[in-house]
Order: sequence, then structure tokens, then C-alpha cells
Amino acid sequence: VPLVESGGGLVQAGGSLRLSCAAPGSIFSMSDMGWYRQAPGKKRELVATITNGGGSTNYADSVKGRFTISRDNAKNTMYLQMNSLKPEDTAIYYCNARGLIKPLIGKDYWGQGTQVTVSS
Repeated sequence: VPLVESGGGLVQAGGSLRLSCAAPGSIFSMSDMGWYRQAPGKKRELVATITNGGGSTNYADSVKGRFTISRDNAKNTMYLQMNSLKPEDTAIYYCNARGLIKPLIGKDYWGQGTQVTVSS
């Protein structure tokens, strides 16, 4: 598992968490990055993405205005700041790297996931 997430946990509704995803530099520097999540009984869904240089981001409608994706290319780490959390944000959150540059073009890498639980 080349990507390692951290920062999940249990939080009350309205609270905040910050997820981190560490990746090998050989992957991080050549990839767009993203966060996905999967709730019990549901398909994995896109939460947010950020381009290789960090200049462009994209968010699911359900998290716009509450979540912020960022990356630190010097530390080979991506973050997801989650504010105003809701019970429906409860899921396993996965880090993704999608290769842009040869030899990684088209390759997807995933982390093992980190559990986020929001209580009402």
C-alpha cells in the first residue's frame, strides 16, 4: 500500500477533522491526488481532487464550502480539512493518486482507508 492515510476518528456533528495522506515522492510528484469515501452499503464516491501542481481543485456538491483539499509537494503529503461535519459524512475515506506522467500514466494508487465517524 503505497499511500498512507491518517487523521480519522470520531467527532460530533459540527466538528472538524483533518485527514492526511503520505505518498512516496516518486508517485506524488507525478500524480493528481484525490479523496474518496465509502459509507456502509454504498458505492465509493469522489469527495475532492487536486491537480499535480495544486492549481485546480474539484469538490463533490455535498462537501462544497465545508471541506478543503490541499497538498504540500515538498512533504509529499495531501490533506483534507473537514469542517461542519455531518452524520452523513460518516465513511471510510481513501486517498488516491492518479498518474499523469510516464511511467505512471493511467495508474491508480490507493491507501488502506481511514474511518471517519460523525455522531449526531
